Amino acid sequence: MTHIESNPGVMMGKPVIAGTRITVENILERLGAGETVEAIVAEHPRLTREALLAAVEFGAKALRADVIYPITVQAA
Repeated sequence: MTHIESNPGVMMGKPVIAGTRITVENILERLGAGETVEAIVAEHPRLTREALLAAVEFGAKALRADVIYPITVQAA
């Protein structure tokens, strides 16, 4: 089963967990903010740990593309 899908009619075509409107972007942002896998899965009954980890894997694969993402450092 494929856990990630993209449909122009759902969330403007952003990659989402199949059958939901939960974007890969949202999952990665929440994990980056320190939320746990368990907390995110508990909040979304249709989301499984396996699907969440598939989102992380999708993000990693997307970043393997030959694209440079400049990171700017903001002054404190």
